Amino acid sequence: MALIAFASPKGGVGKTTLAAHVAALLARRGYKVIALDLDPQNALRFHLGVPLREERCFLSRLGTRPAWRDALVEAESGVRVLPFGPVDPLRALELAQLLLAEPQLLAEPVREMLAVPDLIVVLDSPPGPNAALAALTPYLDLMVLLLLSDAGSAAIIPQIANNRILGRGTLATRSADRAVLVLNQVDEAEPLSDAVFDMARAALGNRLIGAICRDQELAEALADKRMLLQGEPGAGEDLQLLAEAIVKRLKLPRPGGPDGGFSALFEWGRL
Repeated sequence: MALIAFASPKGGVGKTTLAAHVAALLARRGYKVIALDLDPQNALRFHLGVPLREERCFLSRLGTRPAWRDALVEAESGVRVLPFGPVDPLRALELAQLLLAEPQLLAEPVREMLAVPDLIVVLDSPPGPNAALAALTPYLDLMVLLLLSDAGSAAIIPQIANNRILGRGTLATRSADRAVLVLNQVDEAEPLSDAVFDMARAALGNRLIGAICRDQELAEALADKRMLLQGEPGAGEDLQLLAEAIVKRLKLPRPGGPDGGFSALFEWGRL
């Protein structure tokens, strides 16, 4: 149904936090959601509440062609998670080289996922260019680029606006057309943050689909093993609006159709 990637040119911008929250918010709306961790940090599972004792993993075992259905872990939010799995730095480099040589190792199982009716796959991508995201770029419906509302982002926003953020050539340009921007940690009380927001809005127009305010509550949520899914004032409300914007952007139908019969028509166990 839809393949959505959360990506960023640099790390430390809250990408995994937003990917997890959007996946959970879509699941709460009734969509079937798989959250696939492409990042060797293997952190998406923590945000979605996968127990530490859970040993199932997917990407770290990609060379053995694991069955993705067997690696699915159900989170409390209703999201099915495919954790990256534990991996040391050398093994992470080997996996990247493997994907550069054989991108179909990842592309084929993701195409199988997308053949499941009404399924949304949310990708948490490593920061910067990477082989995993490159393998799936041709199949993306939406790439959500995340930046902080700071000086470092001011230099990157023009690259997003002119569709150069993913490189050069026809494929990169075509993929960049599906790229939208979310600014994180926006603080209206800080002139620089406010100026970066105005710059992004002027340069990107409706491709700026979300802004998440700076909110200590969001920063503390992971430590408390909880998520902001109730439209809490501040970041919680902004995250709800971002999920709504993604649904609207992709023109996603209501889960289960007009009769609301999603649960009866589709059973997760059949995956």
